[in-house]
Amino acid sequence: MFDPFDSSFALTLLGWWLAGFLGGLHCLGMCGGLAAALGLNAVAGRRVALLLAANLGRLASYVAIGTVLGGLAGAVAWLPAAARLQTLLFLLSQLLVILLGLYLAGWSPLLARLERIGGTLWRRLQPRFAALLPLRSLPAAFAAGGLWGWLPCGLVYTAATGALAGGSAARGALVMLAFGLGTLPNLLAMGAAAGQLRRLRDRRGIRLAAGGLLVALALAELLRWAAHQVA
Repeated sequence: MFDPFDSSFALTLLGWWLAGFLGGLHCLGMCGGLAAALGLNAVAGRRVALLLAANLGRLASYVAIGTVLGGLAGAVAWLPAAARLQTLLFLLSQLLVILLGLYLAGWSPLLARLERIGGTLWRRLQPRFAALLPLRSLPAAFAAGGLWGWLPCGLVYTAATGALAGGSAARGALVMLAFGLGTLPNLLAMGAAAGQLRRLRDRRGIRLAAGGLLVALALAELLRWAAHQVA
């Protein structure tokens, strides 16, 4: 059985960190408005600390998602078809990474359509998010970030399939943490310099490079899987 989370788990985590980092251009579109709103609505003089707290809250939500999804996969590991299901989830996660790369490069809109799935949940959470603004305390910033983590996002959905494929709560949590840490540089910078980063996002060459690297990353993982199959 091919297990992408066994002997090379560190490489798997690095891959999800890179997916989060390279997918940051997508984050600038989806989460950029929220990051800028948090930065602009933070109490003067404490903006950096409050933005950090908000992003820690976001990462906490990602880890919670990964823990639950990985735990669910681990709970059914005794089923005869569990190994096959884990492999299918791995292949699905890599397919979604490819779709993300194609979306960033402007070659396919399919990933954007997936983001509508969580729209109903976010419409319920958004008023609670807005009620925490302006950010005045670290606990309020952390709570706002925790809600932010549930924003409908194809990039998060992609990482969530990787957490499911992990097959355990611990590995699912680590996948989502690695992914979240990859998104962190872009979103921290977005909270402080929204206009400049939006202009960077709109450069065609940068979008093509990021999208191409994501597709290459997924294809490398699929080649590793294929090599294992014939070994």
